[in-house]
Amino acid sequence: MSNSPQTRIPATYMRGGTSKGVFFNAKDLPPPGPQRDAILLRVLGSPDPYGKQIDGLGNASSSTSKAVILSRSTRPGHDVDYLFGQVSIDQPFVDWSGNCGNLSAAVGPCAIHLGLIDPARIPIHGSVTVRIWQANIGKTIVAHVPIAGGQVQETGDFELDGVAFPAAEVPLEFIEPSDDSGAMFPTGNVMDTLEVPGVGTFQATLINAGIPTIFLNAKDVGCTGTELQGDINEDKAALARFEAIRAHGAVRMGLIHDVAEAAQRQHTPKIVFIAPPASYTASSGKRIAAGDIDLLARALSMGKLHHAMMGTAAVAIGTAAAIPGTLVHLAAGGGTRNAVRFGHPSGTLRVGAEAAQANGQWQVTKALMSRSARILMEGWVRVPTPP
Repeated sequence: MSNSPQTRIPATYMRGGTSKGVFFNAKDLPPPGPQRDAILLRVLGSPDPYGKQIDGLGNASSSTSKAVILSRSTRPGHDVDYLFGQVSIDQPFVDWSGNCGNLSAAVGPCAIHLGLIDPARIPIHGSVTVRIWQANIGKTIVAHVPIAGGQVQETGDFELDGVAFPAAEVPLEFIEPSDDSGAMFPTGNVMDTLEVPGVGTFQATLINAGIPTIFLNAKDVGCTGTELQGDINEDKAALARFEAIRAHGAVRMGLIHDVAEAAQRQHTPKIVFIAPPASYTASSGKRIAAGDIDLLARALSMGKLHHAMMGTAAVAIGTAAAIPGTLVHLAAGGGTRNAVRFGHPSGTLRVGAEAAQANGQWQVTKALMSRSARILMEGWVRVPTPP
């Protein structure tokens, strides 16, 4: 019988936006590779054939099966390097293909907590600007972290739909969130026709801003845009259709070469189906009035309908809403806009984007939104030492 001791690793368990994750200092983990991935899988409790992550810190959802690795940045003009891993729940892999916009709100506070920011920069009261290098996608995020009494302020009265308790607001700027090549629209079109054999043909906006995202009209996929998690996640046939659409969209966007590769790239692209404003009741019981939102948006993450909205997908929504001719822009009623408020299963969210054309290409200088973050637990995680 195996009797290997457990290994202790310093870690911080944090909520950021509507997600939770385990945060590490890079110096406390092995370098990138199978050994590091194996540790993260074991910390979260994956792979779990029961889909519950009972023997780990994951909570059996895409919003809570996450790992973050931070280090002091050597990149000019940046304070901290941020690497995000989406840990599969039932499969033995970590997806490093994209960012988590929600946990981005916790990076600045955690970097201060870990001593990665020069203490001389921390005011007694006010805020400190933390420039973050998002290493997965090679982009800059600027976090404005509130400070009270020389410490990160975590409590406050900022309310975020999808989070039960108010907290301190952390404004975020996602700088030039589109693809480095300038291909915000990988196909060159703001709207495409996407053919999915055996499923159908759909109008789609394929965009790479914040995170690669496939936008669909809700009515084209048999939805209204007012769905809650149970309406989609208990419908296996609907989930299979969405996954087929996602796989073919990934090929069309040039993210993979064959639809079979999509199973090993669950984190990206995302699917978001949208609709014009309509009244509905959010998962909390809160009534959302059509007049209070610009459009409806529902997103799938890791094969399930998300309980709120991924931060990176919110960046994609704000960006697409600012660009004429996209499905998002049309659902929001058209016109000129630099911000949009959309309804999601848990309530509403406002996101802004500054978009303009240059040399015939659409470019976004920044996308803006606010989240909150809080340390839930700090200390050490323990993982069985491999025999």
